[in-house]
Amino acid sequence: MMTDMEHRFSEMVEGLESERLLPAPGFRRRMLPALRGEFSVDVREHEDEVIVVADLPGVEKEDITIALINSRTLEISSKREEQKEDTGEGYYLKERIGGMISRQVALPADVSGDDTKATFTNGVLEIRLKKRIVPAEKKILIE
Repeated sequence: MMTDMEHRFSEMVEGLESERLLPAPGFRRRMLPALRGEFSVDVREHEDEVIVVADLPGVEKEDITIALINSRTLEISSKREEQKEDTGEGYYLKERIGGMISRQVALPADVSGDDTKATFTNGVLEIRLKKRIVPAEKKILIE
């Protein structure tokens, strides 16, 4: 019964999209992160470092804050100014919004705040964090 109900609902939604009564496919995928104040992030792990790359279009370097919350969590936040244009007159589509955006990023390894490097070029933020070196296991002899 549940499968039949989901199938009928899918048919209804497809019909509404084709009649342009719902936004175009992919609209929710593009808009929900922006409405929640999020942005796209890639996290890569190399032998001695973790690299975080974030897309922050329309943001100025001075408005970005990066904080290492703990050895496995990085927080990136920024403020994007609203454009001081007409408040909707003449727009066919308006997806670009202003305000505060923030995201906490889980890291795949323990990192140290030492020797961290961050660059911001053409709306792309790259942060290189050195992995924390865990001391080798030390055996204790029994006397």
